[in-house]
Amino acid sequence: MFADQLRRAIEAAPRNDLARVASALWKAYAAGQVTEYEASPLSELIEAKRVLPPPPPRPRLKLGSRPRTPESLARRRRWAAGGLLPPALACRFTAAETAVLAVVAAEARRRGDCRLALDHLAALAGVSRTTVKNALKEAQRLGLVRIEERRLTAWRNDTNIVTITSPEWQSWLRLRAKGGGVKTATRTHIDIYKQTPTPPAEPLKGCQRQGPERVSTTNRRPAG
Repeated sequence: MFADQLRRAIEAAPRNDLARVASALWKAYAAGQVTEYEASPLSELIEAKRVLPPPPPRPRLKLGSRPRTPESLARRRRWAAGGLLPPALACRFTAAETAVLAVVAAEARRRGDCRLALDHLAALAGVSRTTVKNALKEAQRLGLVRIEERRLTAWRNDTNIVTITSPEWQSWLRLRAKGGGVKTATRTHIDIYKQTPTPPAEPLKGCQRQGPERVSTTNRRPAG
């Protein structure tokens, strides 16, 4: 009876607990609770389970700034490629952080500053909340933005006010608002290139058409 319990314990025990189960087996054998005939196959079962290869590790979950859906990845790429950061500043951030700062720039250009919540910024930029915090923290460290915290009570805060303080960034946004830095292609009117029927050429004086060739009348002998 006790041998059956030990067998079930060996079959259910993970690799790390096999030493403990083996110790319990030999203690039971020494106490006379299992016979040598019962202990021998149990000991072989423990050794066979020890030589089995360990199970493969569980796949890591996609966390952090990795996009969870194709739509979030598309939003991130659109914001990062929108050109709302000067190239000299955008090269200091990752693509996900650039997308976050582009959302901040778009909001600041619209109303003067950005007062969106962290989760709202993360949803618009297609990134995680941690990426938003890292982007704003790094931008503040570089002196690009000023972050003002608004505490309402001891346990509640309003959304932060993010203001762009970088003169280079501000000039870049003003230039883009005026349409500067981008040359607009002039439309070509292709109607002038449409072929119109060409009128037939008039025959030269002293010449007349005869078939595909022109025959001069000066060399023709008079009739009669």
